[in-house]
Amino acid sequence: MKVLVVGGAGYLGGAVTDFLLKQKEHQFRVYDALMYENQYRKPVDFVLGDIRDHEKLLDQLKWADAIVWLAALVGDGACAVNPEISVEINQESVKWLSENFDGRIIFMSTCSVYGAQDGILDESSPTNPLSVYAVTKLGAEEYLKNKNAIIFRLGTLFGLGDEFSRIRLDLVVNTMTFKAFTEGALKVFGGEQYRPLLHIRDAAQAILTNLTTEHKGVYNLSLRNIKISELGQEVQDCFSNVKVETVDMKFEDLRNYRVSTEKAIKTFGFDPKVTVKEGILELKKMLEEGRVKDLNNPLYINQSYLSTFKPHIK
Repeated sequence: MKVLVVGGAGYLGGAVTDFLLKQKEHQFRVYDALMYENQYRKPVDFVLGDIRDHEKLLDQLKWADAIVWLAALVGDGACAVNPEISVEINQESVKWLSENFDGRIIFMSTCSVYGAQDGILDESSPTNPLSVYAVTKLGAEEYLKNKNAIIFRLGTLFGLGDEFSRIRLDLVVNTMTFKAFTEGALKVFGGEQYRPLLHIRDAAQAILTNLTTEHKGVYNLSLRNIKISELGQEVQDCFSNVKVETVDMKFEDLRNYRVSTEKAIKTFGFDPKVTVKEGILELKKMLEEGRVKDLNNPLYINQSYLSTFKPHIK
């Protein structure tokens, strides 16, 4: 197949392109605006472009048999920087895609569409988006309902995807590991709220698995549901002399949800492999080896970077 990885220079894109390179089963190309990068050095076919440049992107759609759509402004805070542009990039671009491409589409949504709910949520559970990010992802899902599309509602990603792509330090496992390394302490607000977690390479594997399947519709993808307080303990266990302080107050992020992945397991054998501990330890090793020069650079926090530099989003 000819596979176009839109947003393939990003955090998840790094893992996806590594898998494609190793498998050598498909011809593939990356289309990306390099919002967070100054260069793209992977030895793969690459087109620099914005997803809102319809004329340029249309040429790539004509080439492709399948689209892996990773392009988005990601995260509640990042989308709050400019809600109108977030709708344009996360939602309206997907509407245009649905109108101009009839091949296989693999689309990344988010478990954030469930908002704050009790119980174990499956794909038929009611949605309750609490942010522009979640609203735009849910809206984009609607445009793909009648397409040859599989939609993954991802749990919160963590870990290292590849050796090239920018690490994100605004995802809960990555953030806690970063805080433990730099400050020797973790502050947990409340801690009873749940998050479903998924290692980034397991998310990439699910994408590769479904390039050639006929499965359609929405699927939750998660390794496990974990309380934030329990996650703090797991991070503490991977470091020596790290203190965890539980603060009896709500954090500004009100999301609280647990998800079921039974549908993905039964349909295509979804079987995530990388544990939370393994993800923490690989991040710890990267930090200890000094592979990130300036840990306080806003580049690694989507909201901070977009607020400061507003790159490619005018």
